[in-house]
Amino acid sequence: MATLQGKERAAYVQSMFDRIARRYNLMNRLMTFGQDLRWRKFVIQQAHLPPKGTLLDLATGTGDIAFEGLRAVPDLTAVGGDFSLGMMQVGQTLTDGDRVRWVGADAIQLPFAGNSFDAVTSGYLMRNVIDIPQALREQLRVLKPGGRIVILDTTPPPRNLLRPFILIHMRYVIPLLGRLISGNPDAYQYLPESTQKFKTPEALAGAMREAGFQNVQFKRFMFGTQAVHWGEKPR
Repeated sequence: MATLQGKERAAYVQSMFDRIARRYNLMNRLMTFGQDLRWRKFVIQQAHLPPKGTLLDLATGTGDIAFEGLRAVPDLTAVGGDFSLGMMQVGQTLTDGDRVRWVGADAIQLPFAGNSFDAVTSGYLMRNVIDIPQALREQLRVLKPGGRIVILDTTPPPRNLLRPFILIHMRYVIPLLGRLISGNPDAYQYLPESTQKFKTPEALAGAMREAGFQNVQFKRFMFGTQAVHWGEKPR
């Protein structure tokens, strides 16, 4: 499944997230031992949102990062964009779901004017898009000059003493949890596979610079299996 390409891959990912939408948040808490909440707070910290600012959260899913933005900046205009309508429908039922502007959006062709947002965030988007450079260019386009991009995503496990244990967790524990909790073991087989095939943090930072972002940095979490990247659109 992780070897699918182009439109076939996009269709599979969209269908997969629609199927797991109702148990997605619970699975995230279990897979990360609750640490994903802390990572999303860090994403918003790095977004440097101003009062009355505008945030576009891509691959918003059920809106976790958008909600975190609203907690940090109560008068924020938060737009949640995703091509999984099922995920956003779940997000609309949650507390503060009516405070997010939910929009069906494809990350490689965003339906927004240029220079529109103070920050663009994403959680587990880049691993799933079919054209990473184009997705980065689109985020650069819709950012205001000086605006911030912040990306949370998985990374291939680093080659160290913990790697064998991390691979066991990814290849066996996560699919088992997916079978028991969500009833969709294929989805939670795809997610670890796509992680192992994704860019290293250094490679993703390089792609961000090539797209035109400056001051690009990143920080690893959870034994190097997660990373948050951030950068700025030139003024």
